[in-house]
Amino acid sequence: MKNIGFLSFGHWTPSPQSQARSAADVLLQSIELAVAAEELGADGAYFRVHHFARQLASPFPLLAAVAARTTRIEIGTAVIDMRYENPFYMAEDAGAADLISGGRLQLGISRGSPEQVVDGWRHFGYQPNDGQSDADMGRQHAEVFLELLKGNGFATPSPRPMFPNPPGLLRLEPFSEGLRNRIWWGSGSDATAIWAAKMGVNLQSSTLKDDETGEPFHIQQARQIRAYRAAWAEAGHTHAPRVSVSRSIFALVNDMDRAYFGGQKDADHIGMLDETTRAIFGRSYAAEPDVLIEQLRGDEAIAEADTLLLTVPNQLGVAYNAHVLEAILTHVAPALGWR
Repeated sequence: MKNIGFLSFGHWTPSPQSQARSAADVLLQSIELAVAAEELGADGAYFRVHHFARQLASPFPLLAAVAARTTRIEIGTAVIDMRYENPFYMAEDAGAADLISGGRLQLGISRGSPEQVVDGWRHFGYQPNDGQSDADMGRQHAEVFLELLKGNGFATPSPRPMFPNPPGLLRLEPFSEGLRNRIWWGSGSDATAIWAAKMGVNLQSSTLKDDETGEPFHIQQARQIRAYRAAWAEAGHTHAPRVSVSRSIFALVNDMDRAYFGGQKDADHIGMLDETTRAIFGRSYAAEPDVLIEQLRGDEAIAEADTLLLTVPNQLGVAYNAHVLEAILTHVAPALGWR
Protein backbone atom coordinates (compact mmCIF):
# COMPACT_ATOMS: atom_id res chain seq x y z
CA MET A 1 0.00 0.00 0.00
CA LYS A 2 1.21 3.50 -0.83
CA ASN A 3 0.03 7.03 -0.30
CA ILE A 4 -0.43 8.48 -3.79
CA GLY A 5 -0.67 12.20 -4.37
CA PHE A 6 0.03 14.75 -7.05
CA LEU A 7 2.81 17.32 -7.24
CA SER A 8 2.21 20.50 -9.24
CA PHE A 9 4.86 23.03 -10.17
CA GLY A 10 2.08 25.48 -11.01
CA HIS A 11 3.40 26.76 -14.33
CA TRP A 12 1.49 29.39 -16.23
CA THR A 13 2.02 31.06 -19.58
CA PRO A 14 -0.12 33.42 -21.67
CA SER A 15 0.15 31.00 -24.61
CA PRO A 16 -3.24 30.09 -26.17
CA GLN A 17 -2.23 26.42 -25.87
CA SER A 18 -2.12 26.66 -22.07
CA GLN A 19 -5.13 26.13 -19.82
CA ALA A 20 -3.29 28.15 -17.13
CA ARG A 21 -2.53 31.59 -18.55
CA SER A 22 -2.16 33.61 -15.36
CA ALA A 23 -1.24 33.32 -11.70
CA ALA A 24 -4.94 33.48 -10.84
CA ASP A 25 -5.63 30.54 -13.18
CA VAL A 26 -2.94 28.43 -11.52
CA LEU A 27 -4.02 29.21 -7.96
CA LEU A 28 -7.70 28.56 -8.55
CA GLN A 29 -7.06 25.46 -10.66
CA SER A 30 -4.71 24.11 -7.98
CA ILE A 31 -7.55 24.27 -5.47
CA GLU A 32 -9.95 22.59 -7.88
CA LEU A 33 -7.48 19.82 -8.70
CA ALA A 34 -6.98 19.12 -4.99
CA VAL A 35 -10.76 18.82 -4.57
CA ALA A 36 -10.95 16.49 -7.58
CA ALA A 37 -8.02 14.41 -6.32
CA GLU A 38 -9.74 13.90 -2.97
CA GLU A 39 -12.94 12.83 -4.71
CA LEU A 40 -10.96 10.30 -6.78
CA GLY A 41 -9.42 8.76 -3.68
CA ALA A 42 -5.91 10.21 -3.98
CA ASP A 43 -4.04 10.83 -0.75
CA GLY A 44 -2.25 14.14 -1.23
CA ALA A 45 -2.01 17.50 -2.98
CA TYR A 46 1.53 18.87 -3.07
CA PHE A 47 2.90 22.04 -4.60
CA ARG A 48 6.37 23.17 -5.65
CA VAL A 49 7.68 26.60 -4.67
CA HIS A 50 9.79 28.69 -7.07
CA HIS A 51 10.60 32.37 -6.73
CA PHE A 52 11.00 34.86 -9.61
CA ALA A 53 9.21 32.48 -11.98
CA ARG A 54 5.78 32.06 -13.55
CA GLN A 55 5.08 29.25 -11.12
CA LEU A 56 3.63 28.81 -7.65
CA ALA A 57 5.59 30.77 -5.05
CA SER A 58 4.32 31.77 -1.58
CA PRO A 59 2.57 28.54 -0.57
CA PHE A 60 0.61 29.23 2.60
CA PRO A 61 -2.40 31.09 1.15
CA LEU A 62 -2.86 28.22 -1.31
CA LEU A 63 -2.38 25.53 1.34
CA ALA A 64 -4.95 27.19 3.60
CA ALA A 65 -7.44 27.53 0.73
CA VAL A 66 -7.02 23.85 -0.20
CA ALA A 67 -7.42 22.91 3.47
CA ALA A 68 -10.70 24.80 3.64
CA ARG A 69 -12.07 23.01 0.55
CA THR A 70 -11.03 19.46 1.46
CA THR A 71 -11.45 17.16 4.44
CA ARG A 72 -9.17 14.14 4.03
CA ILE A 73 -6.15 14.46 1.77
CA GLU A 74 -2.73 15.51 2.91
CA ILE A 75 -1.70 18.99 1.80
CA GLY A 76 1.94 19.79 1.31
CA THR A 77 4.91 21.30 -0.45
CA ALA A 78 7.84 19.79 -2.32
CA VAL A 79 9.74 21.93 -1.57
CA ILE A 80 10.03 25.34 0.12
CA ASP A 81 13.47 26.89 -0.40
CA MET A 82 14.61 27.77 3.12
CA ARG A 83 17.22 30.26 1.91
CA TYR A 84 14.32 32.65 1.31
CA GLU A 85 12.41 32.05 4.54
CA ASN A 86 12.09 33.86 7.85
CA PRO A 87 11.64 30.78 10.07
CA PHE A 88 9.69 32.72 12.71
CA TYR A 89 7.06 34.10 10.35
CA MET A 90 6.98 30.75 8.55
CA ALA A 91 6.24 28.94 11.81
CA GLU A 92 3.19 31.16 12.33
CA ASP A 93 1.97 30.63 8.75
CA ALA A 94 2.51 26.88 8.99
CA GLY A 95 0.71 26.64 12.33
CA ALA A 96 -2.29 28.52 10.97
CA ALA A 97 -2.51 26.44 7.78
CA ASP A 98 -2.17 23.20 9.74
CA LEU A 99 -4.95 24.16 12.15
CA ILE A 100 -7.24 25.05 9.23
CA SER A 101 -6.52 21.63 7.72
CA GLY A 102 -7.11 19.73 10.95
CA GLY A 103 -3.54 18.44 11.07
CA ARG A 104 -3.14 17.42 7.41
CA LEU A 105 -0.18 19.64 6.53
CA GLN A 106 2.95 17.89 5.20
CA LEU A 107 5.61 20.53 4.61
CA GLY A 108 8.56 19.70 2.38
CA ILE A 109 11.48 22.07 2.86
CA SER A 110 15.03 22.16 1.51
CA ARG A 111 18.22 24.16 1.30
CA GLY A 112 17.24 25.26 -2.18
CA SER A 113 17.83 24.47 -5.83
CA PRO A 114 19.06 26.23 -8.98
CA GLU A 115 16.96 29.36 -9.41
CA GLN A 116 15.81 31.94 -11.90
CA VAL A 117 17.99 34.83 -10.73
CA VAL A 118 21.43 35.31 -9.25
CA ASP A 119 21.34 34.92 -5.46
CA GLY A 120 17.61 35.58 -5.30
CA TRP A 121 17.53 35.17 -1.52
CA ARG A 122 19.49 38.43 -1.21
CA HIS A 123 16.45 40.30 -2.52
CA PHE A 124 14.48 38.81 0.39
CA GLY A 125 16.96 40.29 2.87
CA TYR A 126 19.15 37.27 3.58
CA GLN A 127 22.82 36.55 3.07
CA PRO A 128 25.12 33.89 4.47
CA ASN A 129 27.30 34.69 7.45
CA ASP A 130 31.06 34.84 6.98
CA GLY A 131 32.31 31.40 6.13
CA GLN A 132 28.81 30.15 5.25
CA SER A 133 27.48 29.08 1.87
CA ASP A 134 23.91 29.75 0.82
CA ALA A 135 23.23 26.04 1.41
CA ASP A 136 24.52 26.40 4.97
CA MET A 137 22.20 29.36 5.44
CA GLY A 138 19.21 27.35 4.19
CA ARG A 139 19.95 24.51 6.59
CA GLN A 140 20.40 26.99 9.45
CA HIS A 141 16.98 28.54 8.70
CA ALA A 142 15.54 25.02 8.67
CA GLU A 143 17.06 24.17 12.06
CA VAL A 144 15.55 27.31 13.61
CA PHE A 145 12.16 26.52 12.05
CA LEU A 146 12.20 22.96 13.38
CA GLU A 147 13.06 24.17 16.87
CA LEU A 148 10.19 26.68 16.82
CA LEU A 149 7.74 23.92 15.86
CA LYS A 150 8.44 22.17 19.15
CA GLY A 151 6.34 24.87 20.83
CA ASN A 152 8.76 25.71 23.62
CA GLY A 153 8.61 29.22 25.07
CA PHE A 154 11.64 31.40 24.33
CA ALA A 155 10.54 35.08 24.37
CA THR A 156 10.48 37.19 27.55
CA PRO A 157 6.98 38.63 28.08
CA SER A 158 6.53 42.38 28.39
CA PRO A 159 5.91 43.64 31.93
CA ARG A 160 3.11 45.76 30.46
CA PRO A 161 1.49 43.56 27.82
CA MET A 162 -1.47 44.67 25.74
CA PHE A 163 -3.24 41.40 26.63
CA PRO A 164 -2.77 39.00 29.56
CA ASN A 165 -0.01 36.43 29.03
CA PRO A 166 0.20 32.83 30.16
CA PRO A 167 2.97 32.19 32.68
CA GLY A 168 6.57 31.75 31.60
CA LEU A 169 8.36 32.44 28.35
CA LEU A 170 6.17 32.85 25.27
CA ARG A 171 6.15 30.80 22.07
CA LEU A 172 4.90 31.72 18.62
CA GLU A 173 1.19 31.36 18.02
CA PRO A 174 -0.80 29.73 16.62
CA PHE A 175 0.91 26.51 17.62
CA SER A 176 -0.17 23.24 16.01
CA GLU A 177 0.65 20.10 17.97
CA GLY A 178 2.26 17.37 15.87
CA LEU A 179 3.34 19.50 12.92
CA ARG A 180 7.02 19.01 13.80
CA ASN A 181 6.66 15.32 12.88
CA ARG A 182 5.14 16.22 9.50
CA ILE A 183 8.11 18.14 8.12
CA TRP A 184 10.01 16.62 5.18
CA TRP A 185 13.46 17.40 3.79
CA GLY A 186 13.97 17.47 0.04
CA SER A 187 17.28 15.72 -0.43
CA GLY A 188 19.42 15.62 -3.57
CA SER A 189 22.29 13.52 -2.22
CA ASP A 190 23.05 10.65 0.13
CA ALA A 191 24.76 12.99 2.59
CA THR A 192 21.79 15.35 2.92
CA ALA A 193 19.43 12.38 3.31
CA ILE A 194 21.54 11.21 6.26
CA TRP A 195 21.47 14.76 7.68
CA ALA A 196 17.67 14.75 7.40
CA ALA A 197 17.50 11.48 9.29
CA LYS A 198 19.63 12.89 12.09
CA MET A 199 17.32 15.93 12.26
CA GLY A 200 14.29 13.67 12.60
CA VAL A 201 12.41 14.81 9.51
CA ASN A 202 10.80 12.77 6.75
CA LEU A 203 12.52 12.36 3.39
CA GLN A 204 11.42 13.68 0.00
CA SER A 205 13.45 12.51 -2.97
CA SER A 206 12.43 13.84 -6.36
CA THR A 207 13.28 12.98 -9.96
CA LEU A 208 16.69 14.63 -9.59
CA LYS A 209 19.72 13.81 -7.45
CA ASP A 210 23.48 14.07 -7.51
CA ASP A 211 24.97 11.39 -9.75
CA GLU A 212 27.11 9.74 -7.10
CA THR A 213 27.77 6.28 -8.57
CA GLY A 214 26.91 6.35 -12.28
CA GLU A 215 24.18 3.75 -11.78
CA PRO A 216 20.58 4.16 -13.03
CA PHE A 217 18.61 6.81 -11.19
CA HIS A 218 16.19 4.50 -9.39
CA ILE A 219 19.05 2.38 -8.02
CA GLN A 220 20.89 5.44 -6.69
CA GLN A 221 17.68 6.77 -5.19
CA ALA A 222 16.89 3.43 -3.52
CA ARG A 223 20.37 3.43 -1.99
CA GLN A 224 19.78 6.99 -0.75
CA ILE A 225 16.53 5.87 0.94
CA ARG A 226 18.22 2.91 2.61
CA ALA A 227 21.03 5.15 3.89
CA TYR A 228 18.41 7.53 5.28
CA ARG A 229 16.56 4.74 7.10
CA ALA A 230 19.79 3.36 8.55
CA ALA A 231 20.75 6.81 9.84
CA TRP A 232 17.25 7.25 11.30
CA ALA A 233 17.57 3.99 13.24
CA GLU A 234 21.04 4.95 14.45
CA ALA A 235 19.72 8.33 15.66
CA GLY A 236 17.22 6.56 17.89
CA HIS A 237 14.10 8.52 16.97
CA THR A 238 10.96 7.15 18.61
CA HIS A 239 8.58 7.36 15.63
CA ALA A 240 8.75 5.83 12.17
CA PRO A 241 9.86 8.05 9.28
CA ARG A 242 8.13 8.50 5.96
CA VAL A 243 9.73 8.61 2.52
CA SER A 244 8.31 9.99 -0.72
CA VAL A 245 9.58 9.82 -4.28
CA SER A 246 8.30 11.82 -7.25
CA ARG A 247 7.69 10.43 -10.72
CA SER A 248 6.20 11.49 -14.03
CA ILE A 249 3.90 8.55 -14.83
CA PHE A 250 1.23 8.50 -17.54
CA ALA A 251 -1.05 5.57 -18.33
CA LEU A 252 -1.96 5.77 -22.01
CA VAL A 253 -5.63 4.81 -22.00
CA ASN A 254 -7.04 7.02 -24.76
CA ASP A 255 -5.99 8.87 -27.90
CA MET A 256 -5.42 12.15 -26.05
CA ASP A 257 -2.95 10.45 -23.68
CA ARG A 258 -1.11 8.96 -26.64
CA ALA A 259 -0.98 12.31 -28.41
CA TYR A 260 0.41 14.09 -25.36
CA PHE A 261 2.78 11.47 -23.97
CA GLY A 262 3.10 8.59 -26.40
CA GLY A 263 6.46 9.85 -27.62
CA GLN A 264 8.08 10.16 -24.18
CA LYS A 265 11.70 9.00 -23.99
CA ASP A 266 12.19 6.31 -21.37
CA ALA A 267 15.74 6.95 -20.20
CA ASP A 268 17.52 8.80 -17.40
CA HIS A 269 19.38 11.98 -18.30
CA ILE A 270 22.66 13.41 -17.05
CA GLY A 271 23.26 17.13 -16.66
CA MET A 272 25.18 19.73 -14.66
CA LEU A 273 23.35 21.66 -11.93
CA ASP A 274 26.28 24.05 -11.66
CA GLU A 275 29.96 24.13 -12.55
CA THR A 276 30.79 21.22 -10.23
CA THR A 277 27.61 19.21 -9.58
CA ARG A 278 26.80 16.37 -11.97
CA ALA A 279 23.16 15.35 -11.60
CA ILE A 280 21.02 12.50 -12.82
CA PHE A 281 17.41 13.12 -13.85
CA GLY A 282 15.06 10.18 -13.54
CA ARG A 283 13.13 8.90 -16.52
CA SER A 284 9.45 9.47 -17.18
CA TYR A 285 7.04 6.56 -17.56
CA ALA A 286 4.40 6.61 -20.28
CA ALA A 287 2.88 3.43 -21.68
CA GLU A 288 -0.24 1.32 -21.97
CA PRO A 289 -1.28 0.16 -18.47
CA ASP A 290 -0.05 -3.43 -18.80
CA VAL A 291 3.37 -2.29 -20.01
CA LEU A 292 3.49 0.49 -17.43
CA ILE A 293 2.80 -1.92 -14.57
CA GLU A 294 5.78 -4.09 -15.53
CA GLN A 295 8.05 -1.07 -15.92
CA LEU A 296 7.10 0.25 -12.48
CA ARG A 297 7.69 -3.15 -10.86
CA GLY A 298 11.37 -2.67 -11.66
CA ASP A 299 11.71 0.76 -10.03
CA GLU A 300 13.60 0.01 -6.81
CA ALA A 301 13.10 3.47 -5.28
CA ILE A 302 9.32 3.41 -5.67
CA ALA A 303 9.37 0.04 -3.94
CA GLU A 304 11.36 1.53 -1.03
CA ALA A 305 9.06 4.54 -0.56
CA ASP A 306 5.73 4.71 1.25
CA THR A 307 4.53 7.78 -0.65
CA LEU A 308 4.47 8.42 -4.41
CA LEU A 309 3.98 11.93 -5.77
CA LEU A 310 2.84 12.07 -9.39
CA THR A 311 4.05 15.19 -11.16
CA VAL A 312 1.21 16.64 -13.20
CA PRO A 313 1.22 18.77 -16.38
CA ASN A 314 -0.87 21.51 -14.78
CA GLN A 315 -1.10 23.64 -17.93
CA LEU A 316 -3.31 20.96 -19.49
CA GLY A 317 -6.13 21.91 -17.12
CA VAL A 318 -7.98 20.43 -14.15
CA ALA A 319 -10.11 17.93 -16.05
CA TYR A 320 -7.18 16.34 -17.89
CA ASN A 321 -4.99 16.19 -14.79
CA ALA A 322 -7.83 14.56 -12.84
CA HIS A 323 -7.99 12.00 -15.65
CA VAL A 324 -4.22 11.38 -15.33
CA LEU A 325 -4.62 10.68 -11.60
CA GLU A 326 -7.69 8.51 -12.08
CA ALA A 327 -5.94 6.41 -14.72
CA ILE A 328 -3.08 5.62 -12.32
CA LEU A 329 -5.39 4.95 -9.38
CA THR A 330 -7.68 2.73 -11.46
CA HIS A 331 -5.51 0.94 -14.01
CA VAL A 332 -2.06 0.78 -12.38
CA ALA A 333 -2.07 1.08 -8.59
CA PRO A 334 -4.22 -2.00 -7.81
CA ALA A 335 -2.10 -4.30 -9.96
CA LEU A 336 1.05 -3.19 -8.10
CA GLY A 337 -0.50 -3.59 -4.66
CA TRP A 338 -0.52 0.16 -4.02
CA ARG A 339 -4.28 0.03 -3.46
